[in-house]
Formats: sequence, structure tokens, C-alpha cells
Amino acid sequence: MGYTLTEKILRAHLVDGTYEPGSEIGIRIDQTLTQDATGTMAYLQFESMDLSRIATELSVSYIDHNTIQVGFENADDHAYLQSIAEKYGIYFSRPGNGICHQVHLERFARPGKTLLGSDSHTPTAGGLSSIAIGAGGLDVAVAMGGGAYYLTCPRVINVHLIGKLQPWVTAKDVILKVLQTLSTKGNVGYVCEYTGEGIANMTVPERATITNMGAETGVTTSIFPSDLQTKRFLEAQERGDQWIPLAADQDAEYDRTLEIDLSHVEPLAAAPHSPGNVKAVSELNLPVDQVLIGSCTNSSYVDLMTVAEMVKGEHLPAGMSLGIAPGSRQVLNTIAKNGALSTMISFGARILESACGFCIGNSLSPRTDSVSVRTSNRNFKGRSGTASANVYLTSPAVAAAAALTGRLTDPRSLDIVYPKIEMPDRFEIDDSMIIPPLPLGERAQIEIMRGPNIGQPPTNAPLPEDIIGVVTIKVGDYVTTDHIMPAGSRLKYRSNVPKYSEFVFEPLDSDFPARAIQLRDRGAHNVIVAGVSYGQGSSREHAALCPMYLGVKAVIAKSIERIHAANLVNFGILPLSFDCEADYSSLEQGEKIVIPGLRQALSSGQEEVKAVLQGKEILLKMNLSDRQRKIILAGGLLPYTVKARKEK
Repeated sequence: MGYTLTEKILRAHLVDGTYEPGSEIGIRIDQTLTQDATGTMAYLQFESMDLSRIATELSVSYIDHNTIQVGFENADDHAYLQSIAEKYGIYFSRPGNGICHQVHLERFARPGKTLLGSDSHTPTAGGLSSIAIGAGGLDVAVAMGGGAYYLTCPRVINVHLIGKLQPWVTAKDVILKVLQTLSTKGNVGYVCEYTGEGIANMTVPERATITNMGAETGVTTSIFPSDLQTKRFLEAQERGDQWIPLAADQDAEYDRTLEIDLSHVEPLAAAPHSPGNVKAVSELNLPVDQVLIGSCTNSSYVDLMTVAEMVKGEHLPAGMSLGIAPGSRQVLNTIAKNGALSTMISFGARILESACGFCIGNSLSPRTDSVSVRTSNRNFKGRSGTASANVYLTSPAVAAAAALTGRLTDPRSLDIVYPKIEMPDRFEIDDSMIIPPLPLGERAQIEIMRGPNIGQPPTNAPLPEDIIGVVTIKVGDYVTTDHIMPAGSRLKYRSNVPKYSEFVFEPLDSDFPARAIQLRDRGAHNVIVAGVSYGQGSSREHAALCPMYLGVKAVIAKSIERIHAANLVNFGILPLSFDCEADYSSLEQGEKIVIPGLRQALSSGQEEVKAVLQGKEILLKMNLSDRQRKIILAGGLLPYTVKARKEK
């Protein structure tokens, strides 16, 4: 039996464990990326390991999230990140150079490599045939230091594409079709591997749109083979010498197969408030107040050229707001030189910085009760910065149609000839905004720049024998990391954990931090109870780090999403699931709870523990590897790693 492409790359990087789907394996990481919202804490954690340099082939620090500088906090973080990059041998992509995933695809990603990023949309590089995985910053810090990255050995879904996309149907519609089929839950522990003759006409940026938003299904990553399209893209980026052919073996066997006939896909939209709430655009026909085009999902050259051709010679309707954010300086330079930028400005677009911006809710929030059409990847309630707004996720073509008509419109109904845009044979290459690592001999003199908002990462104490505390909060299904740890205007406090912790669960229960601190300070333990898919969305580890600081010792949920579960373990918080989901309804906020004998249970390999409540007991499951048990017993990955290094 042959190997899938996923298995080929993972086997080539296997350093711990046996390749058996469902078991825990450790892999060598070739490349890492961080962005400024997660990078400050990742590098503070890296510093605490007392290492002199990175051990990866390549690591890049991007500034793309908090480029709006109101107050000193963001500017100070950027100075810290640049000095860290100089000190430890890391590439530094300056503010304005572009969104990390777009730039990494253009300049650094390579077929057959492993990439670990402190951002959940790191799988974008799967469009270039990398095994690219999003993780918490602490996992990335360990990988930069040469440590293995541990994951569940994945099962593989063969997403088999046949046929050819019709005019006005795009890669965004393909991934929305995948989301419509797989949904946003139930896919943990899988990889989506794309095969079939339907991929032959898909460019790398189109493939990257699909692998980027594949993160919303909950899979570990998504990947395309390395073929002539891959070669063409690398040559256009003047990196043709980095191309290698890679594909699954003809006799590879998959765990599941999903076949999609591209000729039958139509323009789709993710309706509020989930990327999995997918509907045909032709069925919607809603009035639209705002259109925003960009993000790491849809801000490539072809995306923006399609928009420019559609709006040429027209003017933005009254009452409509349009913002366009090119994904990188490379894209911006190209459309500036060929006149497309001027076309969009003449139409009435506001040209936004090449950054994450509106996607994370730190700018361009829509008005009250409005409809906002966006080409980004998430439309969780309130993520836009306006709790009452309704956000629809679409392709750039559908977004441009909305900007032209003022309504959510199927572009096939427009009296416009479909603009078939070709990827250029050569992109505008300019790496002057990427600062390469200093020579080794010059790094010792570098002084780390630390502003007053930058503190040391807090560490946890070893897990107690018994959790004795209170259900401090009970939340429902599909609680995202945006709900746990809001971004937007709060994100500038990411380097100051005590301050940032004041906003834990702010969208759901703003009194939670005060309750948790009161319990923590009198020696009680805080316990979170949650429903299905707790912790979906962004990889931000602060959604575990800040609750840890507030004294949270356990999360009990119907299910916990992959990255967040790993982050909980990394910070010494015990992730537990109900043996019987009906027990969720029997737990109440404010109820006293005792989970006895935990250290003994973890040490002995027990998979179940009992929670004792007022007049009842419930059974809880611990789905943990031996390594994860040791990490939780130690109080988290950082104390566990430091101890392991000292013992060596």
C-alpha cells in the first residue's frame, strides 16, 4: 500500500512515536512563523528557555495584526520583536510588508517542508505543498529551540476534485462547499488532502485560499500536491530552484473520500454567525451596507485584479462603504504599477494597509444592525467589532458584485463579461521590507527593547492532587477564542497578561475576571464548563494563558477544539470531557465542585475521573497522551521543558 502525501512528509519528519493514526507523534519543524498578536508572548517564552539562537532552518516574525498604533503599546511590541529577531537570527517582516500567510507563501514556503505558526491560518502554505500547522505560541517557541512538535497522527480525507470551475465561481466557493459538507466540527485529527484532475487548473494562490479556510473545518491542516502549478508559482517568485514534485502514491488509501464536481459548484456565502452556515448567494439577495475585500484568505493579485475589472468605470452607490486591503506589499506594488489600484480608488474604494485589520475587528467595524460582506474567513458574532452586525463571507467576485449593486448579488446575474485574470509570469519582487538575520558574531551586542507594557510570561504551579473550587462560568456551544479572549481594541494588551486578563470572557460575562480573582486569592480553584467545540477559531494562546493566570485549573466541555486543547495543556489547565453529555445540564454556574485524586490519576494513566458536586457525582474523561500528562503535572509546557533541559 502506498502513502498519502501527508504521510510521506510526516514520516520524513518523524522524530518521536510511531506513525499510527490516532497516536501521538513528534515531528521536526523546518520553519516557523509568528505575528505580532501572538509573537510577543512566544518570544518571551523562547527567552525564558535561555537559548542563544533558533534551531530551525528558517523562522520569520511578521508585523501584520496590530499595525494601528493608538498609544505606545503596539509600537513598543514591534520594537521588541525586531530586537528579538536581530538577537536570535530570525527574519523580520516589517509593518506594511503584508499579512504573514500571504508573504510567507510568496517568499518562504517550500514544498515538502514543515511549517509551524502561531496563527490558526498557517495551513495557507499547504497550497504550496507544505505541512503547515497552526499552534499556540509556546509550541512555536519550543520548535524554534529545536524541540519536536507533538500532534495526533492524523487520518486523511481525500478531497477529490473533478471537473472545472465555471465563470464567476472561485476557490472561495470551493472551500465554502467543503465547509458545507464537513461542517466546522467533528474533523479534529484529520488532514484534508486535495487530489484529482480538478486541481490541475488551480493556481497556488487559489489553492492557498482553500487550505487557509480549511482551518474552519477543524482539521489539523490541508495540503495540495506539488506539481507544474507549484513550479510556475515558484518561478514567478524567482524561487524556481526550490521546486520539487510531490504527490500521493497511486495506491494510497484514505480514511475518507469527499468528491466535488467543480462544474456544479455555484457562488456561495457563509451566513451569520459561522463559516459553516453556507448558503447559495442566489438565495440571499439582501441589502448590503459595507464590503471589505482582503485578509489572508482572498487578497492575492488575481483576487484584486478581478475586483478592479468588475468596477472599472463605475462609482460606489450612495450609502455603501468599500475597503480593500492588498495582502502584501508585492500585490500592492503590482496593482499600483498596472493601474488597477487607480481603478479601485476611482470607483470609491478606501485603500487599507496590507495587514489583518478588519478581519480581527481592530478597524472598519460596521454600523449597528448592518450587513457586511467580507472576503475573510470568520464571521463569529461580534468579531467585526460590532455585536449586532451580520457578516457574510464570500469570494472577491461576489463582494464586488455587492459593492456595485448594494445587495448580495449572484455575479452571474450581472451584465458583465467574466474577467478571466491570469497569474503573472513574474511578480514584483522587492524584499527590502524583510530584514534578514544578522551574522552570528553581531548578535551578542543587540539590546532587547522592552517597553513598560511588556512583562514576563506568568507560569503555573504544578497541578494539585485535588481540584477544590467552583464552576466559575458555564458557557454554551461553539464558544470561540474571540469570546474567551477578545481581540480588537483589547489586543494591544497581549504582552501584559495581568491587564489582558481583565477582559477574559468579556463578550459573554464581563464579571468573570473579578469572580475568578476573588476565588483564586482565597485559595479556591476556578473551573470552566462548556458545550460543543469550545475554543474554536483563532490559535491565540492567551485564551488559555489568561484563564491560567486567573486561577482556572480545569475546563469541562462536551468537546474542545484541537489547538485550544493543546494550549490548555501547555499552560497546565486540565481539559476534561463529559462521559455522558447530558451531565452538562446538571452543572450550574456558582456550584461547588471537587475533582479528587488527580495527580494519582494522571500518573497512573487513568482515563476517567469523578467530579463530586452537591449531592451527585459525574464521570469525566481525560484524553491525554503520557507526555501531556507529565506536562500538566509539571504545571505546563514551559516548566516541563526547562526541567527537561536541565536534566539533560
